[in-house]
Amino acid sequence: MRSIKKVGLLGLGKMGEPMARHLVARGFEVYGYDPVNAACAKAAAGGVRLAASAREVALASELVIVVVGFDNEVEEVVFGRDGIVAGSHPELIVALASTVAPRYARALAGRLQERQITLLDIPLTRGEQAAASGKLLILGAGDETAFEACRPAFASFASDIFHLGAAGAGQVGKMVNNLILWACTAANEEGLRLGQALGVDPERLRAALHHSSAQNWSMDLRAEDSGMPWAEKDMMIVLREADLARMSLPLSGTTKEVIKGLKIRMGLPMPDAPE
Repeated sequence: MRSIKKVGLLGLGKMGEPMARHLVARGFEVYGYDPVNAACAKAAAGGVRLAASAREVALASELVIVVVGFDNEVEEVVFGRDGIVAGSHPELIVALASTVAPRYARALAGRLQERQITLLDIPLTRGEQAAASGKLLILGAGDETAFEACRPAFASFASDIFHLGAAGAGQVGKMVNNLILWACTAANEEGLRLGQALGVDPERLRAALHHSSAQNWSMDLRAEDSGMPWAEKDMMIVLREADLARMSLPLSGTTKEVIKGLKIRMGLPMPDAPE
C-alpha cells in the first residue's frame, strides 16, 4: 500500500484542531471540515485546507480521521448525504478516533468494507493537553497493512501507537482504559476527601501520594479538572458491553455513580444524551 500524503480531519475542535496542526507541521496535505465556523477559522490559520463537507474531505484525502463525539455524529459524517461514503474512492482509509462501543465499531467496519472502504479503529487517550503537545496514545485496530501505511501520519500527533487486533479491539482497549481511569478518579476523590475530613491538607497529601503505591495518572494530572465531559458516556459503554457479555462489573456501576456525585458537588454540567 502506498504511503499516505493527504489526510482529512472531520472535527476540528479541542482534539481535531491540534492533530491537524501537527500533521501540517510534518508535511502532510491536510483537509478539514467542522460545522463550527470558529473551529474552521482556527484550523485554517494553522495551514488546514478547509472543505465544505465530509464528502469533500473524503474526495481530497487518502486517509480521513473522524474526531466527533457520539455514534449519531459518526453516522452522519460517514453515511450522511454529504458524508464520507458519498465522496469515497478506491483505497480510501477511514480512521475512527471517536470513542464508541466496540460492537458499533465492528459493525461499522463491516458496513464500510461492503463499500470497499477500510476502517481503522484508533481511539485516543491522554486528553486535550496531549493533543496539543503531540503526545497522544493510540489504541489502534483494523487491517494491519493499512494501519502501517498510516503510522507516519498517526505519529505526527501520537507518541505511542499500539495495534491490538481486528476493528473493534481498539475500542475495547479504550473502554478498559476509561473504566480504570474513572475508577482511579473516584478513588482519588473519596480518599482525599476522607483525608481532609480527618485533618490532612489534600494538596500536601496529593503531593505525597505521587511518590507512593497509590500514585496514578488521574491524580497526577487532576483528571477531575477537565470537567469529565465524557465520563458518563464512557461508563455507560462499559456497563452495556458487560451486560451483553453476561458479566457482572459492580465496581463499574459504583464508579459511574461516584463520578456523577463528584460532578454534582463541583457544579459541573451533566451531559445531555444525543437524540
